[in-house]
Amino acid sequence: MVQRVQLEAHLATLLAVDRFKDYGPNGLQVEGRDEVQTLVSGVTASRALIDAAIEARADALLVHHGLFWRGQDGRLVGWLRERVARLLAHGINLFAYHLPLDAHAELGNNAQLGLRLGLLADARFGEQDLGFIGAADAALDATALAERVGQRLQRAPVLLAGDDRPLRRIAWCTGGAQGYFEAAIAAGADAFITGEISEPQAHIARETGVAFLACGHHATERYGAPAVGEHLAQQFGLEHRFIEIGNPA
Repeated sequence: MVQRVQLEAHLATLLAVDRFKDYGPNGLQVEGRDEVQTLVSGVTASRALIDAAIEARADALLVHHGLFWRGQDGRLVGWLRERVARLLAHGINLFAYHLPLDAHAELGNNAQLGLRLGLLADARFGEQDLGFIGAADAALDATALAERVGQRLQRAPVLLAGDDRPLRRIAWCTGGAQGYFEAAIAAGADAFITGEISEPQAHIARETGVAFLACGHHATERYGAPAVGEHLAQQFGLEHRFIEIGNPA
Protein backbone atom coordinates (compact mmCIF):
# COMPACT_ATOMS: atom_id res chain seq x y z
CA MET A 1 0.00 0.00 0.00
CA VAL A 2 1.17 3.52 -0.80
CA GLN A 3 -0.18 6.99 -0.11
CA ARG A 4 -1.62 8.76 -3.15
CA VAL A 5 0.69 11.76 -2.68
CA GLN A 6 3.72 9.48 -2.51
CA LEU A 7 2.66 7.67 -5.67
CA GLU A 8 2.12 10.96 -7.51
CA ALA A 9 5.52 12.29 -6.45
CA HIS A 10 7.26 9.09 -7.55
CA LEU A 11 5.59 9.17 -10.96
CA ALA A 12 6.44 12.85 -11.46
CA THR A 13 10.12 12.08 -10.89
CA LEU A 14 10.15 8.80 -12.81
CA LEU A 15 8.52 10.29 -15.91
CA ALA A 16 10.16 13.73 -15.65
CA VAL A 17 6.81 15.42 -16.19
CA ASP A 18 8.17 18.95 -15.73
CA ARG A 19 10.35 18.54 -18.83
CA PHE A 20 7.44 18.42 -21.27
CA LYS A 21 5.15 20.93 -22.94
CA ASP A 22 2.00 18.90 -23.43
CA TYR A 23 -1.61 19.03 -24.63
CA GLY A 24 -3.08 18.49 -21.17
CA PRO A 25 -2.19 17.99 -17.50
CA ASN A 26 0.15 15.15 -16.57
CA GLY A 27 -0.26 13.56 -13.17
CA LEU A 28 -3.29 13.24 -10.93
CA GLN A 29 -6.38 14.28 -12.91
CA VAL A 30 -9.11 13.03 -10.57
CA GLU A 31 -8.51 12.67 -6.83
CA GLY A 32 -9.76 9.53 -5.13
CA ARG A 33 -8.97 7.77 -1.87
CA ASP A 34 -5.80 8.55 0.06
CA GLU A 35 -4.28 5.06 -0.04
CA VAL A 36 -3.60 2.88 -3.07
CA GLN A 37 -3.30 -0.89 -2.91
CA THR A 38 -4.84 -2.01 -6.21
CA LEU A 39 -3.78 -0.36 -9.46
CA VAL A 40 -5.30 -0.82 -12.92
CA SER A 41 -3.47 0.41 -16.00
CA GLY A 42 -4.86 0.99 -19.48
CA VAL A 43 -4.43 3.09 -22.59
CA THR A 44 -7.36 5.52 -22.40
CA ALA A 45 -9.62 6.64 -19.56
CA SER A 46 -12.74 5.54 -21.41
CA ARG A 47 -15.97 4.66 -19.62
CA ALA A 48 -15.35 1.00 -20.43
CA LEU A 49 -11.94 1.07 -18.75
CA ILE A 50 -13.29 2.99 -15.75
CA ASP A 51 -16.10 0.43 -15.35
CA ALA A 52 -13.54 -2.38 -15.56
CA ALA A 53 -11.44 -0.65 -12.89
CA ILE A 54 -14.52 -0.39 -10.67
CA GLU A 55 -15.16 -4.10 -11.11
CA ALA A 56 -11.51 -4.81 -10.23
CA ARG A 57 -11.94 -2.72 -7.05
CA ALA A 58 -9.08 -0.47 -8.11
CA ASP A 59 -7.87 2.38 -5.93
CA ALA A 60 -6.09 4.02 -8.86
CA LEU A 61 -6.19 4.00 -12.63
CA LEU A 62 -3.05 4.78 -14.66
CA VAL A 63 -3.52 5.72 -18.33
CA HIS A 64 -1.78 7.33 -21.29
CA HIS A 65 -4.82 9.25 -22.54
CA GLY A 66 -6.53 11.09 -19.70
CA LEU A 67 -9.72 13.15 -19.55
CA PHE A 68 -8.61 16.74 -19.99
CA TRP A 69 -7.06 18.26 -23.10
CA ARG A 70 -6.19 21.70 -24.39
CA GLY A 71 -9.13 23.24 -26.23
CA GLN A 72 -11.90 21.71 -24.11
CA ASP A 73 -14.45 24.19 -22.78
CA GLY A 74 -14.20 22.86 -19.22
CA ARG A 75 -17.81 21.80 -18.65
CA LEU A 76 -18.48 18.45 -16.98
CA VAL A 77 -21.39 17.38 -19.19
CA GLY A 78 -22.25 14.37 -21.32
CA TRP A 79 -19.65 11.64 -21.73
CA LEU A 80 -17.06 13.53 -19.64
CA ARG A 81 -19.46 13.91 -16.72
CA GLU A 82 -20.26 10.20 -16.85
CA ARG A 83 -16.60 9.23 -16.64
CA VAL A 84 -15.74 11.65 -13.83
CA ALA A 85 -18.89 10.71 -11.87
CA ARG A 86 -17.90 7.04 -11.90
CA LEU A 87 -14.39 7.79 -10.68
CA LEU A 88 -15.62 10.03 -7.87
CA ALA A 89 -18.40 7.68 -6.80
CA HIS A 90 -15.91 4.84 -6.31
CA GLY A 91 -12.99 6.87 -4.94
CA ILE A 92 -10.67 5.95 -7.81
CA ASN A 93 -7.61 8.12 -8.43
CA LEU A 94 -6.94 8.83 -12.11
CA PHE A 95 -3.31 9.32 -13.10
CA ALA A 96 -2.63 10.25 -16.73
CA TYR A 97 0.71 10.74 -18.50
CA HIS A 98 0.79 11.67 -22.16
CA LEU A 99 4.14 12.76 -23.67
CA PRO A 100 6.12 11.76 -20.55
CA LEU A 101 4.87 8.19 -21.02
CA ASP A 102 5.85 8.21 -24.69
CA ALA A 103 9.37 9.39 -23.96
CA HIS A 104 10.64 7.32 -21.01
CA ALA A 105 13.81 5.52 -22.09
CA GLU A 106 12.83 2.12 -20.65
CA LEU A 107 9.16 2.06 -19.64
CA GLY A 108 7.67 4.42 -22.23
CA ASN A 109 5.54 3.60 -25.24
CA ASN A 110 8.39 4.10 -27.70
CA ALA A 111 10.87 2.02 -25.72
CA GLN A 112 8.36 -0.77 -25.13
CA LEU A 113 7.26 -0.82 -28.78
CA GLY A 114 10.89 -1.05 -29.82
CA LEU A 115 11.36 -4.09 -27.57
CA ARG A 116 8.42 -5.86 -29.17
CA LEU A 117 9.63 -5.10 -32.67
CA GLY A 118 13.26 -6.01 -32.00
CA LEU A 119 14.44 -2.40 -32.39
CA LEU A 120 16.95 -0.65 -30.15
CA ALA A 121 17.30 3.13 -30.24
CA ASP A 122 20.71 4.75 -30.28
CA ALA A 123 19.47 8.32 -30.79
CA ARG A 124 16.44 10.59 -30.46
CA PHE A 125 14.92 13.06 -32.89
CA GLY A 126 12.00 15.44 -33.31
CA GLU A 127 10.29 17.92 -31.05
CA GLN A 128 11.04 17.27 -27.36
CA ASP A 129 13.18 14.28 -28.44
CA LEU A 130 10.11 12.04 -28.62
CA GLY A 131 11.21 10.07 -31.70
CA PHE A 132 13.48 7.01 -31.41
CA ILE A 133 15.89 5.80 -34.12
CA GLY A 134 18.36 2.95 -34.36
CA ALA A 135 20.05 0.43 -36.62
CA ALA A 136 17.98 -2.37 -38.12
CA ASP A 137 18.75 -5.67 -36.42
CA ALA A 138 18.71 -7.74 -39.61
CA ALA A 139 18.63 -7.46 -43.39
CA LEU A 140 15.16 -6.03 -43.87
CA ASP A 141 13.20 -4.33 -46.57
CA ALA A 142 9.93 -2.49 -46.01
CA THR A 143 7.77 -5.52 -46.78
CA ALA A 144 9.65 -7.72 -44.29
CA LEU A 145 9.40 -5.00 -41.65
CA ALA A 146 5.65 -4.70 -42.23
CA GLU A 147 5.28 -8.46 -41.84
CA ARG A 148 7.18 -8.36 -38.55
CA VAL A 149 5.04 -5.49 -37.27
CA GLY A 150 1.83 -7.27 -38.25
CA GLN A 151 2.85 -10.47 -36.49
CA ARG A 152 3.99 -8.83 -33.27
CA LEU A 153 1.21 -6.25 -32.95
CA GLN A 154 -1.50 -8.56 -34.32
CA ARG A 155 -2.51 -5.84 -36.74
CA ALA A 156 -1.52 -5.38 -40.39
CA PRO A 157 0.02 -1.92 -40.88
CA VAL A 158 -0.66 0.49 -43.70
CA LEU A 159 2.58 0.31 -45.68
CA LEU A 160 4.06 2.86 -48.06
CA ALA A 161 7.20 1.04 -49.15
CA GLY A 162 9.11 4.04 -50.51
CA ASP A 163 11.74 2.84 -52.96
CA ASP A 164 11.99 -0.55 -51.17
CA ARG A 165 15.61 0.09 -50.23
CA PRO A 166 17.41 -2.12 -47.68
CA LEU A 167 16.66 -0.71 -44.24
CA ARG A 168 19.72 0.34 -42.32
CA ARG A 169 18.14 2.86 -39.93
CA ILE A 170 14.59 2.58 -38.58
CA ALA A 171 12.80 5.38 -36.72
CA TRP A 172 9.60 5.17 -34.71
CA CYS A 173 7.27 7.30 -32.61
CA THR A 174 3.99 5.89 -31.34
CA GLY A 175 0.46 7.19 -31.68
CA GLY A 176 -0.41 10.23 -33.77
CA ALA A 177 3.16 11.11 -34.70
CA GLN A 178 2.81 11.13 -38.48
CA GLY A 179 4.01 14.74 -38.41
CA TYR A 180 7.43 13.46 -37.27
CA PHE A 181 8.04 11.77 -40.64
CA GLU A 182 10.15 14.59 -42.07
CA ALA A 183 12.21 14.82 -38.88
CA ALA A 184 12.81 11.06 -39.09
CA ILE A 185 14.01 11.43 -42.68
CA ALA A 186 16.34 14.26 -41.64
CA ALA A 187 17.70 12.00 -38.87
CA GLY A 188 18.70 9.40 -41.47
CA ALA A 189 15.80 6.94 -41.32
CA ASP A 190 15.11 4.49 -44.14
CA ALA A 191 11.72 3.66 -42.57
CA PHE A 192 9.42 5.32 -40.06
CA ILE A 193 6.92 3.49 -37.84
CA THR A 194 4.05 5.31 -36.14
CA GLY A 195 0.37 4.88 -35.34
CA GLU A 196 -1.48 7.05 -37.84
CA ILE A 197 -1.16 8.37 -41.36
CA SER A 198 -2.43 11.61 -42.90
CA GLU A 199 -2.62 12.60 -46.54
CA PRO A 200 0.82 14.25 -46.88
CA GLN A 201 2.83 11.23 -45.72
CA ALA A 202 1.94 9.15 -48.79
CA HIS A 203 3.46 11.73 -51.09
CA ILE A 204 6.54 12.23 -48.91
CA ALA A 205 7.22 8.48 -48.86
CA ARG A 206 6.94 8.27 -52.65
CA GLU A 207 9.12 11.31 -53.25
CA THR A 208 11.87 10.53 -50.72
CA GLY A 209 11.91 6.73 -50.99
CA VAL A 210 11.65 6.39 -47.19
CA ALA A 211 9.12 3.77 -46.07
CA PHE A 212 6.21 4.75 -43.83
CA LEU A 213 4.25 2.29 -41.68
CA ALA A 214 1.02 3.30 -39.91
CA CYS A 215 0.38 0.60 -37.33
CA GLY A 216 -2.55 1.96 -35.31
CA HIS A 217 -2.63 4.62 -32.62
CA HIS A 218 -3.93 2.26 -29.94
CA ALA A 219 -1.88 -0.70 -31.16
CA THR A 220 1.40 1.19 -30.78
CA GLU A 221 0.55 2.75 -27.40
CA ARG A 222 -0.69 -0.16 -25.33
CA TYR A 223 2.66 -1.08 -23.76
CA GLY A 224 3.87 1.92 -21.75
CA ALA A 225 1.10 2.07 -19.14
CA PRO A 226 1.38 -1.60 -18.12
CA ALA A 227 5.18 -1.32 -17.97
CA VAL A 228 4.89 1.61 -15.56
CA GLY A 229 2.17 -0.28 -13.67
CA GLU A 230 4.48 -3.26 -13.18
CA HIS A 231 7.24 -0.94 -12.01
CA LEU A 232 4.90 0.57 -9.41
CA ALA A 233 3.74 -2.87 -8.30
CA GLN A 234 7.32 -3.91 -7.61
CA GLN A 235 8.31 -0.56 -6.07
CA PHE A 236 5.37 -0.32 -3.66
CA GLY A 237 4.03 -3.87 -3.36
CA LEU A 238 0.81 -3.05 -5.21
CA GLU A 239 -1.61 -5.36 -6.94
CA HIS A 240 -1.51 -4.42 -10.61
CA ARG A 241 -3.60 -5.43 -13.60
CA PHE A 242 -3.51 -4.13 -17.16
CA ILE A 243 -6.94 -4.08 -18.78
CA GLU A 244 -7.09 -3.97 -22.57
CA ILE A 245 -10.03 -2.13 -24.09
CA GLY A 246 -9.88 -2.78 -27.82
CA ASN A 247 -9.81 0.12 -30.25
CA PRO A 248 -9.60 -0.10 -34.06
CA ALA A 249 -8.01 3.35 -34.34
